[in-house]
Amino acid sequence: MRPPVGAPQLSRRTRILLIAAGVLVVVLLSGSRLIDFYVNWLWFGEVGFRGVFTTVLFTRIVQFLLGGLLVGGLVALALWIAYRFRPVFVPVTGPEDPIARYRTVIIQRLRLFAIGIPVAVGVIAGLAAQGDWQTVQMFLSSTPFGITDPEFGNDVSFYAFELPLYRLLLSWLMAAVAVSFVVALITHYIFGGIRLTGRSGQVSAAARAQLATLAGVFVLLKAVAYYLDRYELLFSQRNQNFTGATYTDLNAVMPAKLILLFISLICAAAFFAAVFRRNLQLPAIAVALLVLSSVLIGAAWPAVLQQFVVAPNANEREAPSIARNIEATRQAFGLTEDKVTIEPYSGTSSATPAQVRADNDTIPNIRLLDPNKLAKTFTQLQQRRNFYGFPEKLDIDRYTVRGQKQDYVVAARELDSSALVGNQQDWINRHLVYTHGNGFVAAPANQVNAALEDTGGQGGLPRFTVSDTSTRGDIEVDEPRIYYGELITDYSIVGADEADAPREYDTDTQQYTYTGTGGVPIGNLFDRSVFALAYGERNILFNSSINANSKIMYVRDPRSRVEAAAPWLTVDGDPYPAVVDGRIQWIVDGYTTLKNYPYAERVPLGEATRDSLQGGVQRLPDTDVSYLRNSVKATVDAYNGTITLYAFDETDPVLQTWMKVFPGVVKPTSDITPELRDHFRYPEDQFKVQRELLTRYHVDNPGEFFSTVSFWDVPSDPTVQGNTGASQDAQPPYYLLSGLPNDEGANFQLTSALVSLRRQFLAAYMSASSEPDTYGRITVLQLPAETQTLGPQQVQAQFLGSPNVSQELNLLRQNQTTIDYGNLLTLPVAGGLLYVEPVYIERAGQDSSYPQLARVLVSYGGRVGYDANLATALDQVFGAGAGAGATATAPGASASPPAAGGAPAAGDGAASPQLATAAAEIQNALSQLKAAQQSGDFAAQGQALAALDAAVQKFQAAQSAPATSAPAPGG
Repeated sequence: MRPPVGAPQLSRRTRILLIAAGVLVVVLLSGSRLIDFYVNWLWFGEVGFRGVFTTVLFTRIVQFLLGGLLVGGLVALALWIAYRFRPVFVPVTGPEDPIARYRTVIIQRLRLFAIGIPVAVGVIAGLAAQGDWQTVQMFLSSTPFGITDPEFGNDVSFYAFELPLYRLLLSWLMAAVAVSFVVALITHYIFGGIRLTGRSGQVSAAARAQLATLAGVFVLLKAVAYYLDRYELLFSQRNQNFTGATYTDLNAVMPAKLILLFISLICAAAFFAAVFRRNLQLPAIAVALLVLSSVLIGAAWPAVLQQFVVAPNANEREAPSIARNIEATRQAFGLTEDKVTIEPYSGTSSATPAQVRADNDTIPNIRLLDPNKLAKTFTQLQQRRNFYGFPEKLDIDRYTVRGQKQDYVVAARELDSSALVGNQQDWINRHLVYTHGNGFVAAPANQVNAALEDTGGQGGLPRFTVSDTSTRGDIEVDEPRIYYGELITDYSIVGADEADAPREYDTDTQQYTYTGTGGVPIGNLFDRSVFALAYGERNILFNSSINANSKIMYVRDPRSRVEAAAPWLTVDGDPYPAVVDGRIQWIVDGYTTLKNYPYAERVPLGEATRDSLQGGVQRLPDTDVSYLRNSVKATVDAYNGTITLYAFDETDPVLQTWMKVFPGVVKPTSDITPELRDHFRYPEDQFKVQRELLTRYHVDNPGEFFSTVSFWDVPSDPTVQGNTGASQDAQPPYYLLSGLPNDEGANFQLTSALVSLRRQFLAAYMSASSEPDTYGRITVLQLPAETQTLGPQQVQAQFLGSPNVSQELNLLRQNQTTIDYGNLLTLPVAGGLLYVEPVYIERAGQDSSYPQLARVLVSYGGRVGYDANLATALDQVFGAGAGAGATATAPGASASPPAAGGAPAAGDGAASPQLATAAAEIQNALSQLKAAQQSGDFAAQGQALAALDAAVQKFQAAQSAPATSAPAPGG
């Protein structure tokens, strides 16, 4: 008989080349990872969160080692046992026996296979294991909730922090045993312990003992899994109407799990008995019993009970489970009675003009500016330079100016990395010159400069107040430069020696050198080399402007910085800028979440927070959560990039757990200054989730909940064309400064209308307070079920169906303009509900066009008002004098809009000689600037800009002075 052919031998040169190639691959793969590691190490050190980085890194390393050692070790042990107890003599079936060839190859390289296979399996297992670091850390730092589940009496922390780790360990043990079984099976087959010749084949005693033991251990672990399955029934989604253990789960599935547990123990005993018996019939019978029991007891019996016992009487059978679900959902999402107040509200009223005029909380603060529509207006009128920009969605915040609280549309004038053109994209300009934005731009949300027709088509625009390096507006900013923002995507290199001339663009007449604390130092050659490799840019290494004082700024988006510094948080999709103590701070909301809270409804975050506003906001991940708290408020300094995390809900056990994991990272609530707290907003994403839940979980009675008769819906956005029906994009909630029934004074709040289930009639009005004293208080005004108050979609149809409205809108469309409907606001006024919707026009087909407020639509009690001025529209609905309380279009003056460069243009409606003089000076300065630009005289340009800034300040001062003429009509 010809002996089996061995593997070909490699030449010495080939082995050297293979080793060299392997080393090169390892260097290339590990080199990039080492560079990323060092870059991250420097960044976390710069922001003061290196403890987070090292904690996560250490946890992952430990999990990698433990996971690798567990799986790799068991595989190595299985290999050793299978090889050690292989048959002494292995018959060869023939000269072409493929098994013999494999066996020869393995024997020739026995050490390679004996070490390589367990190491490879262990590395793969370790890489997979290190990803679950959060589960491990939450288990190690578990904090009790003080709330027990209604079925087993366990504290909620068992389900939140402990059960996930038990499941994780069990899954890894089962995987390790399964892999070991497969490896042992293959090894025994190759070395003759298992032979498939003959009728039934042959299995050696050693192979039978090892494989039976591994199978028995696996079935024992399955018994443990059945035991843990009982607890996970509290997260059951068997019933599509609610989450939690149903009647079938409690009375069929849970007993079935216990029965299957005992059958698994019997099955494991049968496998262990097979170690000492040559006959494998006993474990085969046990496996068949387990499979059959799983089908009959685990699946068939619950299905029969559900079909013939539960379904005919589901409203009664499921009532206890529904009651548990209602209570748990309210606890998990902050909807308990101490946080949510449901008040009856008629929704209908025949208010008189005097009653409307007497409403000093809502009527004067009606918002005319839609922050979701005005990004182009802000850009065209306040951009200043092509490389500055504003986000697609502007923000709403409130400020107290001259003793009066007012909501403003606000935005930071950021550097837009994507807007650089031509030579601005040169590496030096892109990374060393254009490094920061400049200015904080705001406009009172309830005002425009003038009615559209009053200024020859130049009305309907925001009344801007700007604070930048050359202007000090109503909202004063001490440091208006913005190095960290939502639009800055590139890295910048800043800093220079005191003797060096500044190189960063600040204005057309001056450059600037960064003096803040932000950025990672790259003064030494090693760090410059690392970043040159990280960004693939040799200029970082060879540029002579980079010196010992240079620093590189990266990860500059506020949301990304908070996500990196606090990886355990789910971060809100809409950071917003606020001026706090003279500095621009980005405020970012952070959520603590849990996937499994017993009996609580499971909510898909991405779907629940989606609405008609697709641009300008980061969507939350499409993960299911059953617990949500806005436990952290984070700030990012726009100049220094400093990240500060504040504990906002110190009673949250999840936050307490993470504060144990990362001590000192989150500052206590007491560190929040009153100035910062004044600018906290109730977060939109949390509100959307709670709004979605309250459409069902405002119901207390389980029977009523089961029938769904009292459920509500979130209305679709009526201002989006074609967006009708319940399946369409939801209407977003709106920030408003307005009053509420039975409350005194105007409150800054987040509001939303709610409609009846699958109907468009209004069912409720929901608002969440952002005021420091009442923050988080949710008020729901519930309308009587028998009334038919028009909802948003119906009001929009009423607007567009009105003959006067449709006729005027058609005329506007014929004027080469497009119509854009602003946010449809719902406001409780005088016992009824007032709807207000701004209508914007924009020139069609022009890149430089921007929206202008053209008309205001008003509806109350079925009556429609429509005019360029809000006061007139209110008079049309309520009667003469009702609109007297509405804020004047431009208090004190009917001023013309600012020019594209940011300076106000002169107009015929100047209310004082000072305004007329300032307007003339502005026009003169603009003429000088234009002439200087045409001639290319940079010195003259600088002088003209300085004169323009002075004239603008003079104009603004004149605007602020008491007017001598009558105010413009309300609008």
